[in-house]
Amino acid sequence: MPNPNGGERASGPGKAAPNGVLPRTTITDLALEAIRDRILRGAYPEGAPLRQDALAAELGVSRIPVREALRQLEVEGLVTFRPHIGAVVSSLALNEIQEVFDVRAMLETDLLRRAMPALTETELGRAAEILDEFDAALAAGDEGAWGRLNWEFHTALLEPADRPLSLQILQHLRYQSDRYATLHISLMHAHTLAQREHRALLEVVRSGDVEQACALLTRHIMDAGKSLIDYLRVQRAAAGEAGTP
Repeated sequence: MPNPNGGERASGPGKAAPNGVLPRTTITDLALEAIRDRILRGAYPEGAPLRQDALAAELGVSRIPVREALRQLEVEGLVTFRPHIGAVVSSLALNEIQEVFDVRAMLETDLLRRAMPALTETELGRAAEILDEFDAALAAGDEGAWGRLNWEFHTALLEPADRPLSLQILQHLRYQSDRYATLHISLMHAHTLAQREHRALLEVVRSGDVEQACALLTRHIMDAGKSLIDYLRVQRAAAGEAGTP
C-alpha cells in the first residue's frame, strides 16, 4: 500500500490502538530497526560506510525507506553524514562514552526512585521473568539477546515512574552505549556478572529500600561504563588510536 512518508507500507506487530486495530508498520520502520540492530550488534562497526544502494539490496527494499531510516539514525546519534562520503556509523570518543554512562546513572536512579513506590507484584514478577529469559538465552548461546533483555529488565523497573520523555531520552542513551557494550560483554564473558547484579538489584527493589536500590543501580551502571572504557582504551591504542580522548 502506498505510503506518502516512506513510499511503502507493511503490516507489522505493535501495540493495539484504543479501537483494537493494530497499527501498521512502514517499510521505513522495518529498515530502521534492521539497520539499527546491525549497528548495535557491531555488524556495522563505527566508521563503516552505509551506502544506500547496498543497504537497499541487502534489505530487499527501495532506497527511499533506507534514506529515511538513515536520517532517523542520525537523529539518534548512530549515523553521521560526511561531505563527499555519505552516511557512516558514528564514533564516540571515550570521554563521550563516559558522559553517556554518567547521564544514564543520574537519569535511571531518578526514575527508579520515582518508580519504586508504584511498583506492583505483577511488574516485579515480569522483571523476574525477564531475568529467567536472560538465563535461558545465555544457556542457548544466544548472546545477541543481551541488549534487548537488558533494556526490558531496566524499563520494567522504571516504567511505573510514568516519565515517558525521560524513558525516551534513556532509550537514545542506550543506543549509544549498547553498540559498544554488547561486543565488550560478549568478548569478556561478562554476562554472568551483569545477571548477578540484576538479580541483586531486583531483590533490593522488592525489599522497598529505595536508597540501597538506587546505590546498587548507580554502581551497576558506572562499573559497566568503567569496564567498557578500559577495554576500548586498550583496543583503540592497539589500533593506533592512543590519542583518542
